[in-house]
Amino acid sequence: MAGIKGKPNPNAGRKKGSLNKATQDLKGMAQVYTEDALRVLVEIAKDDEAPKPARVSAAVAILDRAHGKPTQAITGEGGKDLIAPVLNVILSK
Repeated sequence: MAGIKGKPNPNAGRKKGSLNKATQDLKGMAQVYTEDALRVLVEIAKDDEAPKPARVSAAVAILDRAHGKPTQAITGEGGKDLIAPVLNVILSK
């Protein structure tokens, strides 16, 4: 089905979320080092001589990869909902 000249075609282009060839290649090359990278993170996290910030960063990276990053609530002062007021401002314009 041909689109109307000058109008965007919603079916054109790469599907949302799909990776381009360069990203796929880079991702594949990096995945070869996954085990080694995890071992390094574990070594740093367990190393009593390593600086504490490095140990914490390594531990967080391990946890993020094992369990996913924790969700973060978007709240304003005092834990009040921040989204509704922002939406009201945007919609009122």
